[in-house]
Amino acid sequence: MSELLANPLVWLIAASEIGFWVLLAAGLLARYVLRLRRTSTVLLLLVPVLDLVLIGASLADVASGSPPGQVHGLAAVYLGGTVAFGHTLIRWADRSVAHRFAGGPPPPPKPKYGPEKVAYEWREWAKMAVLTGIAVAVMLLVSAVAGTEVPPVLQWGADPMWSWAFRVGIVTLIWFGVGPVWTTLAPPKAPERTDAQR
Repeated sequence: MSELLANPLVWLIAASEIGFWVLLAAGLLARYVLRLRRTSTVLLLLVPVLDLVLIGASLADVASGSPPGQVHGLAAVYLGGTVAFGHTLIRWADRSVAHRFAGGPPPPPKPKYGPEKVAYEWREWAKMAVLTGIAVAVMLLVSAVAGTEVPPVLQWGADPMWSWAFRVGIVTLIWFGVGPVWTTLAPPKAPERTDAQR
């Protein structure tokens, strides 16, 4: 663990996470409190720049001779997560702040029953699948830049970098079973209303 924390790339990942929240908060503050819509747009558009800096640093690290390792796998998964789930998080935060400060409607609640619940589960799982796909693509790019071979899928768990792809792959498969598949086969039904409720 201490060796992992000594890698500057780990601290860049942490800085990217902090930067995401700072830019998001600053962008929403500028939009709904200070009424600076153009400034807000610029701040929110800077969020993906953090991802580009992170992937650039990861590639530069292996190009300079560092072997692909755990930190490069972590950076790939982090990048996949921000791309797959970042837009949803920003949209939720935007609606929440608009509701609080600009009289907008509250964010819609998550569906609990019926076809809406099934569709929601498939959409959320699809984001996880996108995360996994992006993480694997970035790891392939890192391997290509480093000039290293990609291990067979069944050996990913033993490789320092590819063990991250193995982990998110397992999570994606489990989520697939307990999320969209289970909900599709046994969709939750709304409780029946009693005569008193009618």
